[in-house]
Amino acid sequence: MERFDVIVIGAGHNGLTAAAYLARAGLSVLVLEKNDYIGGAAVSREVEPGFIYSSCSYALSLLRPEIVRDLDLTLHGLRVVPYEGSVTLMGDGRYIASSSHPDVMRRELARHSGSDADAYHRYGRDMRRQADIIAPWLMQSPPDPAALSPTKIRKTLSLLADMRSLGQEGLEGAIRFWTLSASDLLDRYFDSDVVKAHLAASAVIGTGLGPMSPGSAYIMLHHRIGGLDGAAGSWGHVRGGMGTVSHALAASLKSFGGEIRTSSGVSEVKVSKKRAVGVVLEDGTQIDAGAVVSGLELKRSVLSLLDWNALPKGFTDRVSEFRTRGSSAKLNIALDGLPEFKDLPHDCPSLDGDIRLCGTISDMERAYDDWKEKVMPRDPYIEMVVPSRLDPTLAPPGKHVASVFVQYVPDTLIGGSWTDANRAKLEEVVLNKIERAAPGFRNKIRHVETRTPAELESEIGLTQGNIFHGELTLDQLLFNRPLPELAHYRTPVHGYYLCGSSTHPGGGVMGAPGANAANTILADISPRLLRSRPA
Repeated sequence: MERFDVIVIGAGHNGLTAAAYLARAGLSVLVLEKNDYIGGAAVSREVEPGFIYSSCSYALSLLRPEIVRDLDLTLHGLRVVPYEGSVTLMGDGRYIASSSHPDVMRRELARHSGSDADAYHRYGRDMRRQADIIAPWLMQSPPDPAALSPTKIRKTLSLLADMRSLGQEGLEGAIRFWTLSASDLLDRYFDSDVVKAHLAASAVIGTGLGPMSPGSAYIMLHHRIGGLDGAAGSWGHVRGGMGTVSHALAASLKSFGGEIRTSSGVSEVKVSKKRAVGVVLEDGTQIDAGAVVSGLELKRSVLSLLDWNALPKGFTDRVSEFRTRGSSAKLNIALDGLPEFKDLPHDCPSLDGDIRLCGTISDMERAYDDWKEKVMPRDPYIEMVVPSRLDPTLAPPGKHVASVFVQYVPDTLIGGSWTDANRAKLEEVVLNKIERAAPGFRNKIRHVETRTPAELESEIGLTQGNIFHGELTLDQLLFNRPLPELAHYRTPVHGYYLCGSSTHPGGGVMGAPGANAANTILADISPRLLRSRPA
């Protein structure tokens, strides 16, 4: 029977990150992936001949620079082109074409409100301050205020010191960013409904909260904690699509001696005397390991892969209560030409970034109301990118691809499941809204791939279609993510660890959960394993 030091379940970006760090430390590592391709939600696929889709995630900002350096991801092919800006279209002729250049951005905001142009610097400064508090905690396990060991007490005191350094005004601001709704927070800075809609758009991405829901302000902050090339909060396109991130991680892993096997779904984590000792594959093959790591979402990692009898009483109930409500869908579209938006000049550089069809904050909130009622979206929030504007490798000459993110889409409909007919209805709603903003768009379509929360769950393992592996609300962050007893990547089964986005610091193509889990695993098992080997 085969044996490895560590088996990692799932070749998503966090699983690959954890595996690469473990292999880099000298451990024998095997990654097992159920699909015949790697990447999970960070994947590029040629569904339509000649066209490369970033099937799920479609832009990069959160990937930690420490991981890029440590694992030599640039050497292994990772290239990112920063967006120059983004566009928000209100649907009534008004728009904002934002820019990464401060003077251009100020002039654009001033078209709508002079006072908002002045307030934008203050808003950006305050947002950056809050992101700077969070950033040092991304690449380490979260502090545990209930722990009594000296090391963990020091961690908690360090966080408190960071908060205290803000002063009274700064601390009050931090509380607002973590607890207010996006709408209430933006009302404190801005007057124009166009400006507020532009900024609130990032608060609704992938979450089961509306822009008027308490806690949604943090979602805006979560999307600003990354950056590219030293530009804080900036986003960009990965050359070759998001699958390039996963393939760079895989190449790094292999350079350290790690192995990946696709079409190798795991049906069970083997447990003996309350310790994980290996896995059983769906075809019955058994592979032994000194430790097992799951990059899957929490509920799949625990409820689907473990014998519940090996778990503490009440533990499975707490896992079941972790909120993973899905709220997103994705359309990938092959086009015979470049879309032209009626309210914008064809050569607007901001079209290289996100194109948001959202309306006002009230319009977004009404879309959220539909989601709560589990009805077919009538006027969803749409975020669209045309990455082939920047990357000609994604489509044949003169052709283009569009990635279309759709919010709010319930994981189940009040009238039943996501049937083929319901999927087609959603597709019509989305394409019709794009057509209104870009007349002639539908005539350019040659292929559409529509993925509802049902497909995101069945194909990628995103429970209920939740793209973050669990909602990013205050009760599910830091030492509460995913549960207090799991916050440090260990489970009640010794030798079984979690490294997916259900763990701290949460979702997005960040890699930090995988890197942090690897550090925990190395602290637990590496000395024992290495001591047992002959010199």
